[in-house]
Amino acid sequence: MNIINAIILGIVQGLTEFLPVSSSGHLVLLQKIFKIEEPSLFFDTMLHVGTLIAVVTVLWKDIFEILKKPIQKLTGFLILATIPAVIAALLFKDAIEEIFTTGKLLGVCFLITAILLVTAELLSRRKNANAAATEPDENGAKMTWLHALFIGVMQALAIPPGISRSGATISGSLFCKLDRNFAARFSFLMSIPAILGAVVMQTKDLVKHGSAEGAHFGTAAIIAGTITSAVVGFFAVKFMLKIIREKSLFGFAIYTGALGVIVLVLQMTMGF
Repeated sequence: MNIINAIILGIVQGLTEFLPVSSSGHLVLLQKIFKIEEPSLFFDTMLHVGTLIAVVTVLWKDIFEILKKPIQKLTGFLILATIPAVIAALLFKDAIEEIFTTGKLLGVCFLITAILLVTAELLSRRKNANAAATEPDENGAKMTWLHALFIGVMQALAIPPGISRSGATISGSLFCKLDRNFAARFSFLMSIPAILGAVVMQTKDLVKHGSAEGAHFGTAAIIAGTITSAVVGFFAVKFMLKIIREKSLFGFAIYTGALGVIVLVLQMTMGF
């Protein structure tokens, strides 16, 4: 892989990891369209490290508050919300790997993301219309343990490529009638253990398979991809926090819906 391909994959990873359009779905799609070789395990791990740096940089105040007082409800909510995805990943590991390899559900999964976003936006607007005088709840005081579990299940359902993790978790929060700003921040805080978990699992596989796994990837390409994913991811998080506060999710729904239809057509007509 050359530096240009590495930068392209870094841009896609950094941008789509936090926008509700599915990073894994776009990486699978990119590999199929442009015949870009599948990233080595080490390169993929470093892309995740880049996005981890991005979200930690943006949300450092929230993270500092959690570290300063780890025994609090928000910490418990994050732990509970992480458990369903861990269980699903362990129970359905082989099926998940097959879905990623074949990409056969890619079109359907993009459409699922679109439906989630439209539904969540409509429910959020109805809630706001019925409670216009209600004080905003940016700290999530109205969140319950059941809400955290439900949002965690939504994250677990977003494991297949094409279903956006951030889209599913933000939608889950809006389904629970939580504050929009808090929904985005909680989703991005949830991404930290999710990304860390991916890095840990990939590191374990790297140790198991040896350094030869990523030997054909040049050091410059790996550095370029990591830095790109971190920088692009930083601006993607900032952009998404602004969008969820001031705009709507309909634009992302239209994009993923159109993408889903296109992929389905290609799959049915060209065996894509």
